[in-house]
Amino acid sequence: MEDRPVKLDILAIAAHPDDAELGCGGTLLRHIAAGRTAGILDLTRGELGTRGTVETRAKEAENAAVILGLSVRENLGMADGFFSNDSPHQLQVIRILRKYRPSIVLATAPQDRHPDHGKAAALVRDSCFLSGLVKVETDLEGKAQEPWRPAKLYHYIQDRLLEPDLIVDISGFMPKKMEAIKAFRSQFYDPGSTEPDTYISSERFLDQVQSRASEMGHRIGVDFGEGFIGYGSVGVNDLFDIV
Repeated sequence: MEDRPVKLDILAIAAHPDDAELGCGGTLLRHIAAGRTAGILDLTRGELGTRGTVETRAKEAENAAVILGLSVRENLGMADGFFSNDSPHQLQVIRILRKYRPSIVLATAPQDRHPDHGKAAALVRDSCFLSGLVKVETDLEGKAQEPWRPAKLYHYIQDRLLEPDLIVDISGFMPKKMEAIKAFRSQFYDPGSTEPDTYISSERFLDQVQSRASEMGHRIGVDFGEGFIGYGSVGVNDLFDIV
């Protein structure tokens, strides 16, 4: 085992297992295919979900991680529906930020149908800032951690259609994104399931995921895209980098 964990290029932070797959799975796949390192941090185990169990959800998250090709996936075990943006929860996130030192963090939507998504967005935003302060002290396995602040924080768009500041072309990665989503069989459409029907368990919901990606792609002239909300202006090194 390495003395120091792998440094991540991108860390996606989700309120529940499956949030990242839905919101930014294609973006993770695109960057991993280009040689970048990426991981997911799930804040809760999704224990309030109507379908499935904590154990099945954990196994599904492992399967999705393999499909995506993640370097790491961790779960902080916060209380689903009841975590807060306060110092104890911030310190948990800060420890992970300092552990993996991601250059870019992708967080949940700032506002959405599920209140956990907006709460998680605020928690991650504040934690990213606090993680860079020398006087905020944390340790990992008894060793003091060094401050670390990600260079960029972007919020992926979830159920509610929010206006993106930038859109990533995921055209070549849509089938694999859907495969990762469908790894969560207890949550999404499964014609053989005897679980109760929910908002996200219908076949129509998965069609809507495809349609959303198609709409985002259409805006930038490609087949499929994922939108993100940022802070401040987005710079480019070369005008020809723009799709």
